[in-house]
Amino acid sequence: MKKRLIVATRNAHKVEEIRAILRDFEVCDLSVLSDPPEVEETGTNFLENATLKALAISAQTDELVLSDDSGLEVDALGGEPGVYSSRYAGEDGNDSLNNEKLLRELAGVQDRTARFRCVIVFAKAGEAVAHFDGAVEGRILQAPRAGGGFGYDPLFAPEGYAESFAELGEDIKNTLSHRARALAAAGAWLEKEDGN
Repeated sequence: MKKRLIVATRNAHKVEEIRAILRDFEVCDLSVLSDPPEVEETGTNFLENATLKALAISAQTDELVLSDDSGLEVDALGGEPGVYSSRYAGEDGNDSLNNEKLLRELAGVQDRTARFRCVIVFAKAGEAVAHFDGAVEGRILQAPRAGGGFGYDPLFAPEGYAESFAELGEDIKNTLSHRARALAAAGAWLEKEDGN
């Protein structure tokens, strides 16, 4: 029987991505808890936000909780949108408005280097027990190139590829994304913990 992990999110795309990478675990979202709290992301960096969510949710259950905070850092914008990636245009989770704003901010800008960064925190019984991070370098394209993905995937081409994350598809993205890199380290830790 697979060990269960509760992911501190209601984002179905994020849960599917984590589930595809951590195949040896039963990955569940917040719907498995009866009344999970809404956690305000007041941190100034990804680690602070991931920790806030992990601690709040793990205080509601005896199970291991995985919390992820991630986003896009654009060099020409001083690292923005960063922790505000999902609400860059003001409306939380509106991918197309966020992408439109990013393209406006980069109009005429030559340096389009950027990275996706992810921090994962594990917590149990209201206490953080481990954290991992991952990043993938790349660049922001001049226009969205769709196909799949979510968030800024249609605008981000990882280093070494001409295609956007959205065009590359989940199988390739899940081998080289920021979340994949953080989860690779997290998965090794989980296997070790599971063996104890």
